Amino acid sequence: MSEWPAWATEQVRVRPPDEGWQRRGAQLCRELDAVLAHWLITPTQHVGSTAVPGLAAKPIIDVQATVVDLGCADAIAQALFPAGWHLVPAELDARPWRRLLVQVADDHRAAHLHLLLASSPRWAEQLAFRDALRADPALVHHYAELKRALAIEQATDREAYTEGKSDFIRRVLDDQAGSDEE
Repeated sequence: MSEWPAWATEQVRVRPPDEGWQRRGAQLCRELDAVLAHWLITPTQHVGSTAVPGLAAKPIIDVQATVVDLGCADAIAQALFPAGWHLVPAELDARPWRRLLVQVADDHRAAHLHLLLASSPRWAEQLAFRDALRADPALVHHYAELKRALAIEQATDREAYTEGKSDFIRRVLDDQAGSDEE
């Protein structure tokens, strides 16, 4: 692809918390569950920073859905295309454990749909991380600080921004696993 769409290369911008994100996420999950019922194993879940009240975030609603086979991504993309969804080619996403669709509004990312296999550890990890943040305001504060700093340092590199959060996320998940064993 010689010329990328504006939404594919837009800068990382972390915004102050917006209570409307949770409402938008819940509505999006209901809409997706209705349209994608044929492919879904479990109801769509709102994940990511916009799913955590009081957390600064990129203003992009992240949702995830479990499917029997990632091969259904093309059919799902066709079903969602009228609503502004675009399937990111697997070779560009470079995450073999998922297929990613991006909903675009006014040349900006509005939402991400992560299609995962039911057996994927990522499903449980994303929910565990979201729930850990929802339960701990101090954790929300520390994560928001990290996200703001990374958005400044890596404003033009979405992959580096995401990678910069990975150690924090892994520590939270490891802490969760340790507390679950007690």
